[in-house]
Amino acid sequence: MSVNLSSVVGYQLPDRPVAWNKRDLLTYAIGVGAKNDEYQFVYELDKSFSAIPTYPVVLQFKGDDQDVNLFAERVKGRPIPGMPPLDPNRMVHGTQSIEILKELPLVSGPGWTWKTRYTGISENKSGIVLTAENLLVDPQGTPYAKLYSSSFNLGAKATGEKFTKNIAGPPQAKAIPKDRKPDWVVQEQTLPEQAIIFRLSGDYNPLHIDPQIGKGSGFGGVILHGLSTYGFAARAIIKTAAGGNPKALKLFGTRFTAPVKPGDALETRAWAVGPGPNGTTEVVFETLNVTSGKVVLGGGVAYVEGVGKSKL
Repeated sequence: MSVNLSSVVGYQLPDRPVAWNKRDLLTYAIGVGAKNDEYQFVYELDKSFSAIPTYPVVLQFKGDDQDVNLFAERVKGRPIPGMPPLDPNRMVHGTQSIEILKELPLVSGPGWTWKTRYTGISENKSGIVLTAENLLVDPQGTPYAKLYSSSFNLGAKATGEKFTKNIAGPPQAKAIPKDRKPDWVVQEQTLPEQAIIFRLSGDYNPLHIDPQIGKGSGFGGVILHGLSTYGFAARAIIKTAAGGNPKALKLFGTRFTAPVKPGDALETRAWAVGPGPNGTTEVVFETLNVTSGKVVLGGGVAYVEGVGKSKL
């Protein structure tokens, strides 16, 4: 297969079936740190029980399975025309966003699909960054969520020349205000078992449970899934800017900048920076690993309806 990065952009993968039930929503909630007083996320008989709106991010790994999957097979997929071979063991999650188009039902039922097309690619001396657009679609063809994710493929090479092509992507965050303190700050402690819990939502990458793989990858041991940290930050925005209303979160995106180890403490700092689309407020945020002192989620942006008062 000849290498032609330009032909990768616009290429659409075959649709994949996806499915979930209430147990999946409960499992995801505790995987992203939901506490025993967050009844709307952890108690299926609560009158306000609902999905944490970022739940669809795990469907790219889970599919419609109700059992474990083999991570290497799940991410390998089919060859992409024009793309050089990629090593799944050298693939790093770079960015993730989700736009919530319709509220997620508590049980999918059959017929839901995951649609993927590649909307961006960039080659530099370190590797290749690949951006995918994903749509979660119901049996009638109605989109419920639009997601963008980018992966940095370390060491991958097509021509060795710099190349960039993009046809679509997520909104980019405004700069964090330097002249004022955050409007909201939320601190939380991850559990030593956090990655063990989160992997049950479908991401069975051995990096997150086998210390030897983590050491071999240069992390010194097991690290937490980036999408778990992502969910912690989404809960922080829902709790503060959204006033506890998950329906108010309309878009949530960020860049993964440093690893978190299970048991580390996290601090999410957020600022309201002006109007967003369709009557929302734009909120920018970052998440700090209090244990290591490093920013682990950067360039964060959320669009939130009915922004609540500062909890500082």
